[in-house]
Amino acid sequence: MRSNNRLHPLTLSVTALAFAGLMTGCTGMSPGSGKAFTGMKVTSSAFGDNGVIPADYAGAGDCGGKNVSLPVAWSNLPAKTKSVAVLVFDPDGAAGLGVSHWVAYNIAAERGELKAGEGQAGSNFNFTMGPNVAGAPAYRGMCPPVGDRPHHYVMTVVATDFAPGSLPAGLARDALLAALKGHALGGQSVVGLYSR
Repeated sequence: MRSNNRLHPLTLSVTALAFAGLMTGCTGMSPGSGKAFTGMKVTSSAFGDNGVIPADYAGAGDCGGKNVSLPVAWSNLPAKTKSVAVLVFDPDGAAGLGVSHWVAYNIAAERGELKAGEGQAGSNFNFTMGPNVAGAPAYRGMCPPVGDRPHHYVMTVVATDFAPGSLPAGLARDALLAALKGHALGGQSVVGLYSR
């Protein structure tokens, strides 16, 4: 019997294509080295890669959770990284069209992490959040349809050459990805699963 914890090949293709589009214009090389940069690391203390996301991070109420924003940490960023962006996206949601759960950017690279709960609406954070699927500048917890197979939640950290605070407020996922073209230095993702 196959495990549900593996990415479906189509999901991998969609995710890979979306990420490849973001990286267009990025050389993929460590500046001055002539070698491909492969060391960036992204983790979450809430779940392991392809692991189950605990219910606290799901949407509140009928979604089964408390809507606490996921913790995420990054390390070994490419040279010249000044800020990072964090995106949480469900490629399985909206009948396969995808759902944006979190858009955070203008985050100082040296922070190294966002702690659980830092993406809540009304939080005193020192970075910018763009609108989620519901149009609010905050984290929106997972809420897949009851009975669906586990959805894949892709949490991506993008290293950029933008100084923190350089990008304007209000950028939704697609607008942020467009703004990062030519300024993305590298990126990595961690994938979590959630169902109800």
